[in-house]
Amino acid sequence: MTSRDGISALRQEFKGEREDLIPVLQRVQEQDGYLRPDAIRSISRWMKISENEIFGVATFYAQFRFHPPGEHHIKICLGTACHVRGGEQILSLAETRLNIKPGETTADGKYDLDRVACLGCCALAPVVAFDEKFYSQMSVLKFQKILDEDSSD
Repeated sequence: MTSRDGISALRQEFKGEREDLIPVLQRVQEQDGYLRPDAIRSISRWMKISENEIFGVATFYAQFRFHPPGEHHIKICLGTACHVRGGEQILSLAETRLNIKPGETTADGKYDLDRVACLGCCALAPVVAFDEKFYSQMSVLKFQKILDEDSSD
């Protein structure tokens, strides 16, 4: 489904009022995997909200993406417990190895990277989520091994 078709379908479900903005953005992201610039433009025209304001709302919430998702999703926790136990070093390694920053996808589309405030496993810090699998008591060496093993598949 193209963004234009998806927006047309949403017009039937939502009234296009300001309070519909977040649910509309969530639906568009469910359809497309991320918020495409043309979708934001269409939403702006339909809801009569500036594109800048829509970007302002969407960038406030960590759930919204502006790049296509990767085949594999890596989330690195930087909540207090994970941060003090090495989460920043793991994130730094991920950025260097994958050559991307949080919120981006590798050029080959294989990985996307996100930093998150909490994965809910503070006692097991630091924690990394690779797709739907959680890795506890992570270290730079363990994370490097996970990437190496995935690269060899």
